[in-house]
Amino acid sequence: MPQINITRHIEALIFSSVQSISVQEILLALNAVFETEHIEQQVFESLDVIQEKYNHEDFAIELVNLNKGYQFLTKKDYHETVNQLQLHRSKKKLSQAAMETLAIIAYRQPITKLEIEQIRGVNSDYSVQRLLEKELISIDGKAETPGRPILYSTSGIFMDYFGLNHINQLPQLKDIAKEENTVGENVD
Repeated sequence: MPQINITRHIEALIFSSVQSISVQEILLALNAVFETEHIEQQVFESLDVIQEKYNHEDFAIELVNLNKGYQFLTKKDYHETVNQLQLHRSKKKLSQAAMETLAIIAYRQPITKLEIEQIRGVNSDYSVQRLLEKELISIDGKAETPGRPILYSTSGIFMDYFGLNHINQLPQLKDIAKEENTVGENVD
């Protein structure tokens, strides 16, 4: 029997995954296919080999550790080119209402739909439904309040899309607020 190149199988798993794939998911797939017990150390060694391979300038993609998993992403040098393609794919864009709803969920999670509507001041049924369909948010259980409303949080796809490892990496208001956006005079 020919020797199995685990690194190539791991590379194929990462390539075929729509979102980041964890080491545990890689181990499950390898162990199921080869009916042997692979260890994490083998997987990490293979991930290092793959990462080194794609760090070469001949490749436009790289292996990135995101959201406690691994995913192939375009290198920064090519972001503008890829961005042009994304601009033309307007069907996948979120409406202003959906973006507002997503921002509220991201910063206040877990949160109920009623709390979202109180912040926005309008009904958010459609926006929440669209975000669930796009899998940018997920149901995170039920609140311990009367009626036990559903709690919403951001999903792993949200984390992948925005390149976050942890929700604490979201920009804070102090990071994006500009002094010229203030009302009134600054008094020294």
